[in-house]
Amino acid sequence: MQDDDEPRFRRTQDLTVPGDLTRLSVEEMTRLRDRLKAEVERLDAEIARRDDVRRAADALFKKPAG
Repeated sequence: MQDDDEPRFRRTQDLTVPGDLTRLSVEEMTRLRDRLKAEVERLDAEIARRDDVRRAADALFKKPAG
């Protein structure tokens, strides 16, 4: 169970894109890009999973035509 005072997500320093990219090395930008891509893939997978659950629920509770 989630506490109402808890944030729904936590923004971690390593996933925060700084406004001034000139301060980051190429290696730092590459690592950040790779982490962000991995997070996007994780989000896409969870969205797809939830869409599948929703479609299954809709099919289960759909009113019969007639």
